Amino acid sequence: MSDGSISIEYAMEKASGPHFSGFRTPTATSVSSTTFSDANVPRQPFVIGVSGGTASGKTTVCDMIIQQLHDHRVVLVNQDSFYRGLNSEELKRVHEYNFDHPDAFDTEQLLECIKKLKIGHSVQVPVYDFKLHRRSSDSFRQVNASDVIILEGILVFHDQRVRNLMNMKIFVDADADVRLARRIRRDTVERGRDVNSVLEQYAKFVKPAFDDFVLPSKKYADVIIPRGGDNHVAIDLIVQHIRTKLGQHDLCKIYPNVYVIQSTFQIRGMHTLIRDRDISKHDFVFYSDRLIRLVVEHGLGHLPFTEKQVVTPTATVYTGVDFCKKLCGVSIVRSGESMENALRACCKGIKIGKILIHREGDDGKQLIYEKLPTDISERHVLLLDPVLATGNSANQAIELLIQKGVPQSHIIFLNLISAPEGIHCVCKRYPSLKIVTSEIDVALNEEFRVIPGMGEFGDRYFGTDD
Repeated sequence: MSDGSISIEYAMEKASGPHFSGFRTPTATSVSSTTFSDANVPRQPFVIGVSGGTASGKTTVCDMIIQQLHDHRVVLVNQDSFYRGLNSEELKRVHEYNFDHPDAFDTEQLLECIKKLKIGHSVQVPVYDFKLHRRSSDSFRQVNASDVIILEGILVFHDQRVRNLMNMKIFVDADADVRLARRIRRDTVERGRDVNSVLEQYAKFVKPAFDDFVLPSKKYADVIIPRGGDNHVAIDLIVQHIRTKLGQHDLCKIYPNVYVIQSTFQIRGMHTLIRDRDISKHDFVFYSDRLIRLVVEHGLGHLPFTEKQVVTPTATVYTGVDFCKKLCGVSIVRSGESMENALRACCKGIKIGKILIHREGDDGKQLIYEKLPTDISERHVLLLDPVLATGNSANQAIELLIQKGVPQSHIIFLNLISAPEGIHCVCKRYPSLKIVTSEIDVALNEEFRVIPGMGEFGDRYFGTDD
């Protein structure tokens, strides 16, 4: 066995580490030639908003989510902690004060708190005394950076700025009579109030505020949980979704149309090899082809299908699916042509069109040549380009496809690596299009090259880099 083959096998065996090359938001000139390590790149926490009427079971739902996410760092931030302290005049008429109105909360401080937690900073959350109706002046609750932040409160969906910080919004729904009974029990036992004052406050402030502010915010919820903590099925599904999101790159949380194939040590090892500047052309092509095939197969999985039954050799009916028939590929010349063989190997006899776009610097807006199937408007399109950098060339190609009558939702853009700038550029303009990639890199440098990247893919693949 040659030394070269030994080194490749060794690299394949030893390759390990996180799936993503990392995500940062530096300026173009801040990227240098130093070694990048994704281990030190902070990940954006997953922020969950939990709203609902008073005593609807919000805290119970939050506790159940935290309990099931025991292997992750989870913090709970209560909107109640951000009540404004009452002044002396307000304290004299405390029974006339509406604690369920949005103005009762210090939303600016709440926003500042969540923003700091999102960027990995610790914060001190106020401690509110519900019996004295003011904040404790000498004590705070220390909240550290975490994987998941749960923001709970009756009006956390009211302010759009707060909603925009959330990755998931949950509304806990419960019958009004149940909520009233729970509130009476809570306020008399935990907050030292008598039943009459609780009922008076409920009729005068709580119910009108629910109708005016809380219930209208229900429309912003991604998930509505009837019966609160008793709905174990809903909570299990939510926790499963959160676990999936925690395993995703931050950009996949922002853009649900971005898909990164699941990592294995084999995939990480192949990336290690093709990114190595000293790899031979033969090995670069071999491992690139393997990765391209995986990306193509994953992309095909996003096509529509129909149910189909067949009879097996054992005379048994098997219920499966039938592949999408109206399909074609379009490669962005010339790097995209490297992906054509993998597509042909997966889809027998598939039609493949070509688009050539001038790439000068970061422009990439001049169309030079196009040859596409005449009936492309009737087909789903797999757009092929191994590297998504600035996104300008991709946008030009996508715009051409749309002009030819292809709906956005019928386009799946396949590439090996993507820069965050390119993903932002494409997804903001074409939110219905899907992007399938094998890794998301750190950023672009001042020359608009993907970093850490793998150089000029077309030159390395076709042997024209000498």
